[in-house]
Amino acid sequence: MKSIYYLCIYLFNAWMNAYMYACSKACTVCTQECINTCMNIYSRKLTLFFCRVDSTKSLFNDCQSIKFHNNKVVRQPAVREYASPIYLFSFLLVFLLPKFPQVYIGDDVTLICKGGSKPTTWFIDDKQQSHQDYSMFLTAVTPKNNGTYKCEQDGLMSEPLTLTVLELEPHAQLSPSVGGAVMIKGDGRNLVLQAEDDLKNWTCSVLRGVSRFGLGVNLDEQMKRAVILAELKEAERATFWCQKKNIYRSNTVTLKMTEHMVMLVPPAVPALQGESVTLRCVVWGGLELENVVFYKDNTKIMNSSGGTYTITNATQDDNGKYSCRATYRFSHISAGAAQKEGDSDAQELKVIGGPAAAVISGSTKSLQCSCPRCPDNCTSCHWDHTPFNDPHSRRRLPENDRSITAEEEGLYSCRFDCGKGLSRFSDSYSYKAQPAEFGGLLYILLGVAALIILVGVTVWMLKRRKRGGSNAQVTGRGKDNDVLTHFERREDF
Repeated sequence: MKSIYYLCIYLFNAWMNAYMYACSKACTVCTQECINTCMNIYSRKLTLFFCRVDSTKSLFNDCQSIKFHNNKVVRQPAVREYASPIYLFSFLLVFLLPKFPQVYIGDDVTLICKGGSKPTTWFIDDKQQSHQDYSMFLTAVTPKNNGTYKCEQDGLMSEPLTLTVLELEPHAQLSPSVGGAVMIKGDGRNLVLQAEDDLKNWTCSVLRGVSRFGLGVNLDEQMKRAVILAELKEAERATFWCQKKNIYRSNTVTLKMTEHMVMLVPPAVPALQGESVTLRCVVWGGLELENVVFYKDNTKIMNSSGGTYTITNATQDDNGKYSCRATYRFSHISAGAAQKEGDSDAQELKVIGGPAAAVISGSTKSLQCSCPRCPDNCTSCHWDHTPFNDPHSRRRLPENDRSITAEEEGLYSCRFDCGKGLSRFSDSYSYKAQPAEFGGLLYILLGVAALIILVGVTVWMLKRRKRGGSNAQVTGRGKDNDVLTHFERREDF
Protein backbone atom coordinates (compact mmCIF):
# COMPACT_ATOMS: atom_id res chain seq x y z
CA MET A 1 0.00 0.00 0.00
CA LYS A 2 2.80 2.44 0.87
CA SER A 3 4.55 1.85 -2.47
CA ILE A 4 1.34 2.66 -4.36
CA TYR A 5 0.79 5.66 -2.15
CA TYR A 6 4.26 7.12 -2.77
CA LEU A 7 4.09 6.37 -6.49
CA CYS A 8 0.78 8.21 -6.67
CA ILE A 9 2.16 11.22 -4.87
CA TYR A 10 5.27 11.30 -7.04
CA LEU A 11 3.30 11.27 -10.28
CA PHE A 12 0.75 13.70 -8.94
CA ASN A 13 3.30 16.26 -7.78
CA ALA A 14 5.42 15.87 -10.92
CA TRP A 15 2.44 16.70 -13.09
CA MET A 16 0.81 19.47 -11.09
CA ASN A 17 4.07 20.88 -9.69
CA ALA A 18 3.68 23.24 -6.78
CA TYR A 19 -0.13 23.08 -6.74
CA MET A 20 -0.02 19.48 -5.52
CA TYR A 21 2.27 19.92 -2.51
CA ALA A 22 -0.37 19.11 0.12
CA CYS A 23 -1.74 15.90 -1.35
CA SER A 24 0.55 13.75 0.77
CA LYS A 25 -0.83 15.30 3.95
CA ALA A 26 -4.38 14.84 2.82
CA CYS A 27 -3.85 11.22 1.91
CA THR A 28 -2.87 10.40 5.49
CA VAL A 29 -6.55 10.97 6.25
CA CYS A 30 -8.39 10.02 3.08
CA THR A 31 -5.89 7.25 2.38
CA GLN A 32 -7.29 4.91 -0.27
CA GLU A 33 -9.87 7.38 -1.51
CA CYS A 34 -7.22 10.04 -2.03
CA ILE A 35 -4.86 7.62 -3.74
CA ASN A 36 -7.57 6.42 -6.10
CA THR A 37 -8.49 10.00 -6.92
CA CYS A 38 -4.85 10.90 -7.59
CA MET A 39 -4.46 7.92 -9.89
CA ASN A 40 -7.64 8.81 -11.74
CA ILE A 41 -6.48 12.38 -12.22
CA TYR A 42 -3.12 11.36 -13.60
CA SER A 43 -4.32 8.58 -15.86
CA ARG A 44 -7.20 10.62 -17.27
CA LYS A 45 -5.17 13.86 -17.49
CA LEU A 46 -7.62 15.87 -15.41
CA THR A 47 -5.70 18.73 -13.88
CA LEU A 48 -8.32 20.12 -11.59
CA PHE A 49 -8.19 18.37 -8.20
CA PHE A 50 -5.87 18.25 -5.27
CA CYS A 51 -5.85 17.92 -1.51
CA ARG A 52 -4.74 20.71 0.74
CA VAL A 53 -4.91 21.79 4.36
CA ASP A 54 -7.43 24.49 5.20
CA SER A 55 -6.44 25.76 8.63
CA THR A 56 -9.39 28.14 8.78
CA LYS A 57 -11.90 25.29 9.19
CA SER A 58 -12.82 23.76 12.53
CA LEU A 59 -11.94 20.21 13.59
CA PHE A 60 -13.90 17.16 12.40
CA ASN A 61 -14.72 18.84 9.11
CA ASP A 62 -15.57 16.64 6.20
CA CYS A 63 -13.03 15.08 3.93
CA GLN A 64 -14.96 15.37 0.69
CA SER A 65 -14.42 12.80 -2.00
CA ILE A 66 -14.64 13.45 -5.70
CA LYS A 67 -16.06 10.94 -8.16
CA PHE A 68 -15.89 11.06 -11.93
CA HIS A 69 -18.95 10.39 -14.00
CA ASN A 70 -18.94 10.98 -17.76
CA ASN A 71 -15.99 13.35 -17.38
CA LYS A 72 -17.97 15.53 -14.95
CA VAL A 73 -17.28 16.18 -11.29
CA VAL A 74 -19.86 14.82 -8.87
CA ARG A 75 -19.57 15.71 -5.19
CA GLN A 76 -20.25 12.77 -2.89
CA PRO A 77 -21.58 12.79 0.70
CA ALA A 78 -18.89 13.56 3.20
CA VAL A 79 -17.12 10.82 5.10
CA ARG A 80 -16.04 11.76 8.62
CA GLU A 81 -12.46 10.91 9.40
CA TYR A 82 -9.85 12.07 11.84
CA ALA A 83 -9.73 15.49 13.44
CA SER A 84 -7.55 16.82 10.65
CA PRO A 85 -9.16 19.64 8.65
CA ILE A 86 -8.32 18.21 5.22
CA TYR A 87 -10.30 18.67 2.01
CA LEU A 88 -10.25 17.08 -1.38
CA PHE A 89 -11.91 19.48 -3.78
CA SER A 90 -11.89 20.66 -7.36
CA PHE A 91 -10.17 23.93 -8.27
CA LEU A 92 -9.66 26.22 -11.24
CA LEU A 93 -6.48 27.42 -12.87
CA VAL A 94 -5.73 30.73 -14.54
CA PHE A 95 -3.43 30.20 -17.53
CA LEU A 96 -1.39 32.82 -19.35
CA LEU A 97 -1.37 32.51 -23.14
CA PRO A 98 1.05 32.59 -24.81
CA LYS A 99 3.05 30.89 -22.05
CA PHE A 100 5.78 33.52 -21.77
CA PRO A 101 8.49 33.30 -19.08
CA GLN A 102 8.48 37.12 -19.03
CA VAL A 103 5.85 39.60 -20.13
CA TYR A 104 7.14 42.84 -21.65
CA ILE A 105 5.49 46.22 -21.81
CA GLY A 106 3.34 46.44 -24.94
CA ASP A 107 2.66 42.69 -25.16
CA ASP A 108 -0.79 41.30 -25.95
CA VAL A 109 -1.67 38.34 -23.70
CA THR A 110 -4.73 36.24 -22.91
CA LEU A 111 -5.78 34.89 -19.51
CA ILE A 112 -7.84 31.69 -19.52
CA CYS A 113 -9.97 30.42 -16.63
CA LYS A 114 -9.65 26.70 -17.25
CA GLY A 115 -11.48 23.99 -15.43
CA GLY A 116 -15.11 24.86 -15.12
CA SER A 117 -18.15 26.13 -16.93
CA LYS A 118 -19.33 29.61 -17.81
CA PRO A 119 -20.19 32.22 -16.63
CA THR A 120 -16.92 33.36 -15.09
CA THR A 121 -16.26 36.01 -12.48
CA TRP A 122 -12.81 37.61 -12.55
CA PHE A 123 -10.92 39.20 -9.68
CA ILE A 124 -7.85 41.44 -9.94
CA ASP A 125 -6.17 41.98 -6.58
CA ASP A 126 -9.40 40.60 -5.03
CA LYS A 127 -11.52 43.28 -6.75
CA GLN A 128 -14.39 41.84 -8.78
CA GLN A 129 -14.40 42.75 -12.48
CA SER A 130 -17.32 43.17 -14.86
CA HIS A 131 -15.75 40.85 -17.44
CA GLN A 132 -17.62 37.50 -17.48
CA ASP A 133 -16.08 35.48 -20.32
CA TYR A 134 -13.76 32.58 -19.48
CA SER A 135 -10.97 34.34 -21.43
CA MET A 136 -9.63 37.83 -20.79
CA PHE A 137 -7.62 39.53 -23.56
CA LEU A 138 -5.16 42.20 -22.37
CA THR A 139 -3.80 44.57 -25.03
CA ALA A 140 -0.50 46.48 -24.84
CA VAL A 141 0.05 45.60 -21.19
CA THR A 142 1.90 47.99 -18.88
CA PRO A 143 2.86 47.86 -15.18
CA LYS A 144 -0.70 49.07 -14.52
CA ASN A 145 -1.76 45.51 -15.39
CA ASN A 146 0.45 44.04 -12.65
CA GLY A 147 -1.43 42.12 -9.97
CA THR A 148 -2.95 38.79 -8.96
CA TYR A 149 -5.68 37.41 -11.20
CA LYS A 150 -8.28 34.89 -10.03
CA CYS A 151 -11.46 33.51 -11.52
CA GLU A 152 -14.58 31.91 -10.07
CA GLN A 153 -16.92 29.44 -11.75
CA ASP A 154 -19.80 27.55 -10.19
CA GLY A 155 -18.77 28.71 -6.72
CA LEU A 156 -15.17 27.48 -7.12
CA MET A 157 -12.31 29.96 -6.80
CA SER A 158 -9.08 29.50 -8.75
CA GLU A 159 -5.55 29.70 -7.48
CA PRO A 160 -4.09 33.20 -8.13
CA LEU A 161 -1.89 33.99 -11.11
CA THR A 162 0.57 36.84 -10.59
CA LEU A 163 1.21 38.99 -13.65
CA THR A 164 4.36 41.12 -13.69
CA VAL A 165 5.09 43.34 -16.69
CA LEU A 166 8.73 44.27 -17.33
CA GLU A 167 9.35 47.85 -18.47
CA LEU A 168 11.82 46.55 -21.04
CA GLU A 169 11.93 45.47 -24.67
CA PRO A 170 12.42 41.84 -25.71
CA HIS A 171 15.57 40.77 -27.55
CA ALA A 172 14.04 40.84 -31.05
CA GLN A 173 11.53 42.98 -32.93
CA LEU A 174 8.62 41.69 -35.01
CA SER A 175 6.65 44.10 -37.21
CA PRO A 176 4.61 44.11 -40.44
CA SER A 177 6.53 44.91 -43.61
CA VAL A 178 3.53 46.98 -44.73
CA GLY A 179 0.08 47.74 -43.36
CA GLY A 180 -1.37 47.93 -39.89
CA ALA A 181 -3.27 45.76 -37.44
CA VAL A 182 -6.43 45.06 -39.48
CA MET A 183 -6.82 42.65 -42.41
CA ILE A 184 -9.70 41.60 -44.61
CA LYS A 185 -10.91 38.01 -44.21
CA GLY A 186 -8.71 35.59 -46.14
CA ASP A 187 -5.83 38.05 -46.48
CA GLY A 188 -2.22 37.50 -45.39
CA ARG A 189 0.65 39.76 -44.38
CA ASN A 190 4.41 39.46 -44.07
CA LEU A 191 5.91 40.01 -40.63
CA VAL A 192 9.61 40.82 -40.41
CA LEU A 193 11.79 39.56 -37.52
CA GLN A 194 14.98 41.44 -36.66
CA ALA A 195 17.47 40.87 -33.84
CA GLU A 196 20.93 42.09 -32.92
CA ASP A 197 22.33 38.56 -32.99
CA ASP A 198 22.12 35.67 -35.43
CA LEU A 199 18.55 34.64 -36.31
CA LYS A 200 19.34 30.95 -36.67
CA ASN A 201 17.37 28.65 -34.33
CA TRP A 202 14.54 31.17 -34.06
CA THR A 203 11.02 29.77 -34.39
CA CYS A 204 7.73 31.63 -34.79
CA SER A 205 4.22 30.84 -33.59
CA VAL A 206 0.67 32.13 -33.70
CA LEU A 207 -2.08 31.99 -31.08
CA ARG A 208 -5.56 31.74 -32.59
CA GLY A 209 -8.12 31.64 -29.82
CA VAL A 210 -6.53 29.28 -27.29
CA SER A 211 -4.67 27.14 -29.87
CA ARG A 212 -1.01 27.62 -30.76
CA PHE A 213 0.44 26.83 -34.20
CA GLY A 214 4.02 26.83 -35.47
CA LEU A 215 4.91 28.91 -38.53
CA GLY A 216 7.47 28.60 -41.29
CA VAL A 217 10.38 31.05 -41.07
CA ASN A 218 12.17 32.36 -44.17
CA LEU A 219 15.65 33.46 -43.11
CA ASP A 220 17.47 36.14 -45.10
CA GLU A 221 21.04 36.01 -43.77
CA GLN A 222 22.28 38.80 -46.04
CA MET A 223 19.64 41.23 -44.79
CA LYS A 224 19.91 39.85 -41.22
CA ARG A 225 16.18 39.35 -40.95
CA ALA A 226 13.52 36.65 -41.18
CA VAL A 227 10.04 36.80 -42.70
CA ILE A 228 6.88 34.90 -41.76
CA LEU A 229 3.49 34.88 -43.46
CA ALA A 230 0.79 35.91 -41.00
CA GLU A 231 -2.70 34.57 -41.66
CA LEU A 232 -5.80 34.70 -39.51
CA LYS A 233 -7.47 31.66 -41.11
CA GLU A 234 -10.96 31.69 -39.57
CA ALA A 235 -9.96 33.48 -36.36
CA GLU A 236 -11.20 36.98 -35.61
CA ARG A 237 -7.89 37.82 -33.96
CA ALA A 238 -4.45 36.20 -33.82
CA THR A 239 -1.27 36.99 -31.89
CA PHE A 240 2.14 36.30 -33.50
CA TRP A 241 5.59 36.09 -31.92
CA CYS A 242 9.00 34.46 -32.37
CA GLN A 243 11.38 32.93 -29.87
CA LYS A 244 14.77 31.25 -29.54
CA LYS A 245 14.93 28.12 -27.38
CA ASN A 246 12.42 29.57 -24.92
CA ILE A 247 15.13 31.98 -23.73
CA TYR A 248 14.80 35.00 -26.00
CA ARG A 249 11.74 36.16 -27.86
CA SER A 250 10.28 39.01 -29.86
CA ASN A 251 7.42 41.34 -29.10
CA THR A 252 3.91 40.23 -29.96
CA VAL A 253 1.96 41.44 -32.99
CA THR A 254 -1.82 41.06 -32.95
CA LEU A 255 -3.75 41.19 -36.22
CA LYS A 256 -7.53 41.50 -36.39
CA MET A 257 -10.02 40.51 -39.07
CA THR A 258 -12.76 42.62 -40.58
CA GLU A 259 -15.45 41.74 -43.10
CA HIS A 260 -16.24 45.39 -43.85
CA MET A 261 -15.29 47.07 -47.12
CA VAL A 262 -14.15 50.08 -45.09
CA MET A 263 -11.37 49.54 -42.54
CA LEU A 264 -9.95 51.71 -39.78
CA VAL A 265 -6.30 50.61 -39.58
CA PRO A 266 -4.27 51.50 -36.45
CA PRO A 267 -0.55 50.62 -36.17
CA ALA A 268 0.25 46.97 -35.47
CA VAL A 269 2.68 47.95 -32.69
CA PRO A 270 1.75 49.89 -29.52
CA ALA A 271 1.48 53.67 -29.76
CA LEU A 272 4.10 55.32 -27.54
CA GLN A 273 3.46 58.45 -25.55
CA GLY A 274 4.93 61.57 -27.13
CA GLU A 275 5.28 60.03 -30.57
CA SER A 276 3.25 60.51 -33.74
CA VAL A 277 0.44 58.02 -34.46
CA THR A 278 -1.39 57.77 -37.78
CA LEU A 279 -4.78 56.09 -38.21
CA ARG A 280 -5.75 55.21 -41.78
CA CYS A 281 -9.21 54.74 -43.25
CA VAL A 282 -8.97 52.50 -46.32
CA VAL A 283 -11.37 50.70 -48.61
CA TRP A 284 -10.63 47.12 -49.58
CA GLY A 285 -9.12 46.94 -53.05
CA GLY A 286 -7.58 50.41 -52.83
CA LEU A 287 -10.66 52.21 -54.09
CA GLU A 288 -10.66 55.98 -54.52
CA LEU A 289 -11.74 57.87 -51.41
CA GLU A 290 -13.74 61.05 -51.83
CA ASN A 291 -14.37 61.88 -48.18
CA VAL A 292 -13.69 60.33 -44.78
CA VAL A 293 -15.15 61.15 -41.37
CA PHE A 294 -13.22 59.94 -38.31
CA TYR A 295 -14.90 59.13 -35.00
CA LYS A 296 -13.59 58.58 -31.49
CA ASP A 297 -15.92 56.75 -29.10
CA ASN A 298 -18.77 57.40 -31.58
CA THR A 299 -18.11 61.16 -31.59
CA LYS A 300 -17.09 62.89 -34.83
CA ILE A 301 -13.59 64.35 -34.61
CA MET A 302 -12.46 65.14 -38.16
CA ASN A 303 -13.25 65.27 -41.89
CA SER A 304 -10.49 64.19 -44.27
CA SER A 305 -10.12 63.81 -48.01
CA GLY A 306 -6.84 61.93 -47.70
CA GLY A 307 -8.06 59.14 -45.44
CA THR A 308 -5.58 59.66 -42.59
CA TYR A 309 -5.86 61.05 -39.08
CA THR A 310 -2.55 61.88 -37.39
CA ILE A 311 -1.98 62.45 -33.68
CA THR A 312 1.29 64.40 -33.52
CA ASN A 313 2.00 64.06 -29.79
CA ALA A 314 0.12 61.05 -28.48
CA THR A 315 -0.97 60.95 -24.84
CA GLN A 316 -3.22 58.66 -22.84
CA ASP A 317 -6.04 61.13 -23.45
CA ASP A 318 -6.02 59.79 -27.01
CA ASN A 319 -6.96 56.28 -25.84
CA GLY A 320 -10.30 55.11 -27.14
CA LYS A 321 -12.27 53.33 -29.86
CA TYR A 322 -11.76 54.86 -33.30
CA SER A 323 -13.78 54.28 -36.46
CA CYS A 324 -14.38 55.96 -39.82
CA ARG A 325 -17.07 56.44 -42.43
CA ALA A 326 -15.87 56.63 -46.03
CA THR A 327 -17.44 57.88 -49.23
CA TYR A 328 -15.89 56.16 -52.26
CA ARG A 329 -16.58 55.05 -55.82
CA PHE A 330 -15.38 52.26 -58.14
CA SER A 331 -13.73 54.73 -60.52
CA HIS A 332 -11.32 52.08 -61.85
CA ILE A 333 -14.33 50.27 -63.34
CA SER A 334 -16.24 53.28 -64.61
CA ALA A 335 -15.50 56.99 -64.47
CA GLY A 336 -19.16 57.62 -63.78
CA ALA A 337 -19.55 55.00 -61.05
CA ALA A 338 -22.00 55.89 -58.33
CA GLN A 339 -20.85 56.99 -54.88
CA LYS A 340 -20.96 54.48 -52.05
CA GLU A 341 -20.63 54.86 -48.30
CA GLY A 342 -19.50 52.45 -45.63
CA ASP A 343 -18.54 52.29 -41.95
CA SER A 344 -15.54 50.57 -40.45
CA ASP A 345 -15.31 48.44 -37.34
CA ALA A 346 -14.28 50.30 -34.20
CA GLN A 347 -10.61 49.70 -33.34
CA GLU A 348 -8.94 50.34 -30.01
CA LEU A 349 -6.02 52.73 -29.72
CA LYS A 350 -3.98 52.43 -26.54
CA VAL A 351 -1.12 54.84 -25.89
CA ILE A 352 1.49 53.57 -23.42
CA GLY A 353 4.58 55.03 -21.80
CA GLY A 354 6.90 52.51 -23.40
CA PRO A 355 10.05 50.83 -22.11
CA ALA A 356 12.81 52.74 -20.37
CA ALA A 357 14.91 54.58 -22.97
CA ALA A 358 18.67 55.09 -22.99
CA VAL A 359 20.12 58.60 -23.31
CA ILE A 360 23.21 59.31 -25.40
CA SER A 361 25.46 62.33 -24.95
CA GLY A 362 28.79 63.26 -26.45
CA SER A 363 31.55 65.76 -27.01
CA THR A 364 33.41 65.43 -30.32
CA LYS A 365 34.52 61.76 -30.38
CA SER A 366 33.68 60.82 -26.77
CA LEU A 367 30.19 59.29 -26.36
CA GLN A 368 28.40 58.33 -23.12
CA CYS A 369 25.25 56.23 -22.58
CA SER A 370 22.95 56.40 -19.54
CA CYS A 371 19.46 55.18 -18.61
CA PRO A 372 17.80 56.95 -15.67
CA ARG A 373 14.65 54.73 -15.72
CA CYS A 374 16.43 51.40 -16.12
CA PRO A 375 16.60 48.83 -13.27
CA ASP A 376 19.81 48.57 -11.28
CA ASN A 377 20.84 45.33 -13.02
CA CYS A 378 21.16 47.12 -16.38
CA THR A 379 24.95 47.41 -16.47
CA SER A 380 26.02 46.35 -19.97
CA CYS A 381 25.65 48.64 -23.00
CA HIS A 382 25.02 47.80 -26.64
CA TRP A 383 26.29 50.30 -29.20
CA ASP A 384 25.08 50.48 -32.80
CA HIS A 385 26.58 52.34 -35.76
CA THR A 386 24.88 53.34 -39.02
CA PRO A 387 26.93 54.91 -41.87
CA PHE A 388 25.66 58.16 -43.36
CA ASN A 389 25.69 56.70 -46.88
CA ASP A 390 23.91 53.43 -46.02
CA PRO A 391 21.01 53.87 -43.54
CA HIS A 392 20.06 50.18 -43.83
CA SER A 393 23.50 48.91 -42.82
CA ARG A 394 23.15 49.12 -39.06
CA ARG A 395 25.66 47.04 -37.12
CA ARG A 396 26.43 46.35 -33.50
CA LEU A 397 29.79 47.46 -32.15
CA PRO A 398 31.92 45.17 -29.94
CA GLU A 399 32.15 47.68 -27.06
CA ASN A 400 29.99 47.08 -23.96
CA ASP A 401 31.12 50.00 -21.77
CA ARG A 402 29.03 53.06 -21.02
CA SER A 403 31.60 55.27 -22.77
CA ILE A 404 33.16 54.77 -26.19
CA THR A 405 35.26 56.74 -28.66
CA ALA A 406 33.72 57.25 -32.09
CA GLU A 407 36.07 56.06 -34.83
CA GLU A 408 33.88 56.28 -37.93
CA GLU A 409 31.51 58.91 -39.22
CA GLY A 410 27.82 58.05 -38.95
CA LEU A 411 24.92 57.74 -36.54
CA TYR A 412 25.51 56.19 -33.10
CA SER A 413 22.86 54.86 -30.71
CA CYS A 414 22.97 52.82 -27.52
CA ARG A 415 20.79 50.70 -25.28
CA PHE A 416 21.20 48.79 -22.00
CA ASP A 417 21.13 45.02 -21.58
CA CYS A 418 19.16 44.16 -18.43
CA GLY A 419 19.38 40.37 -18.64
CA LYS A 420 15.71 39.53 -19.14
CA GLY A 421 15.24 42.39 -21.57
CA LEU A 422 16.64 45.54 -23.13
CA SER A 423 16.04 49.24 -22.78
CA ARG A 424 14.82 51.26 -25.73
CA PHE A 425 17.45 52.65 -28.06
CA SER A 426 18.57 56.20 -27.46
CA ASP A 427 18.10 58.90 -30.05
CA SER A 428 20.82 58.85 -32.70
CA TYR A 429 24.00 60.88 -32.20
CA SER A 430 25.50 62.22 -35.43
CA TYR A 431 29.29 62.13 -35.52
CA LYS A 432 31.29 63.77 -38.31
CA ALA A 433 35.07 63.67 -38.21
CA GLN A 434 36.79 67.00 -37.63
CA PRO A 435 40.01 68.05 -39.44
CA ALA A 436 43.12 66.81 -37.67
CA GLU A 437 44.65 69.22 -35.15
CA PHE A 438 48.00 69.26 -36.99
CA GLY A 439 46.28 70.08 -40.26
CA GLY A 440 44.42 72.96 -38.64
CA LEU A 441 47.64 74.34 -37.14
CA LEU A 442 49.35 74.07 -40.50
CA TYR A 443 46.63 76.16 -42.12
CA ILE A 444 47.05 78.82 -39.43
CA LEU A 445 50.85 78.95 -39.91
CA LEU A 446 50.49 79.24 -43.66
CA GLY A 447 47.99 82.06 -43.22
CA VAL A 448 50.31 83.96 -40.87
CA ALA A 449 53.23 83.50 -43.25
CA ALA A 450 51.17 84.78 -46.17
CA LEU A 451 50.13 87.80 -44.12
CA ILE A 452 53.73 88.62 -43.21
CA ILE A 453 54.81 88.35 -46.84
CA LEU A 454 51.91 90.51 -47.97
CA VAL A 455 52.65 93.21 -45.42
CA GLY A 456 56.33 93.17 -46.34
CA VAL A 457 55.61 93.53 -50.04
CA THR A 458 53.17 96.35 -49.35
CA VAL A 459 55.67 98.29 -47.24
CA TRP A 460 58.36 97.87 -49.88
CA MET A 461 56.08 99.16 -52.63
CA LEU A 462 55.06 102.19 -50.57
CA LYS A 463 58.64 103.18 -49.93
CA ARG A 464 59.51 102.82 -53.58
CA ARG A 465 56.59 104.95 -54.75
CA LYS A 466 57.39 107.75 -52.29
CA ARG A 467 60.60 108.32 -54.17
CA GLY A 468 58.64 108.85 -57.41
CA GLY A 469 56.61 111.89 -56.29
CA SER A 470 53.24 112.91 -54.91
CA ASN A 471 51.21 111.50 -57.83
CA ALA A 472 52.77 108.10 -57.32
CA GLN A 473 52.03 108.33 -53.61
CA VAL A 474 48.35 109.04 -54.24
CA THR A 475 48.21 106.20 -56.69
CA GLY A 476 50.04 104.02 -54.22
CA ARG A 477 47.55 104.80 -51.49
CA GLY A 478 44.75 103.80 -53.81
CA LYS A 479 46.44 100.54 -54.63
CA ASP A 480 47.29 100.02 -50.98
CA ASN A 481 43.65 100.42 -50.01
CA ASP A 482 42.65 97.91 -52.66
CA VAL A 483 45.12 95.38 -51.33
CA LEU A 484 44.01 95.83 -47.73
CA THR A 485 40.36 95.48 -48.69
CA HIS A 486 41.14 92.28 -50.55
CA PHE A 487 42.96 90.94 -47.52
CA GLU A 488 40.03 91.69 -45.19
CA ARG A 489 37.68 89.77 -47.45
CA ARG A 490 39.94 86.75 -47.32
CA GLU A 491 39.94 86.83 -43.52
CA ASP A 492 36.14 87.01 -43.42
CA PHE A 493 35.98 83.94 -45.67
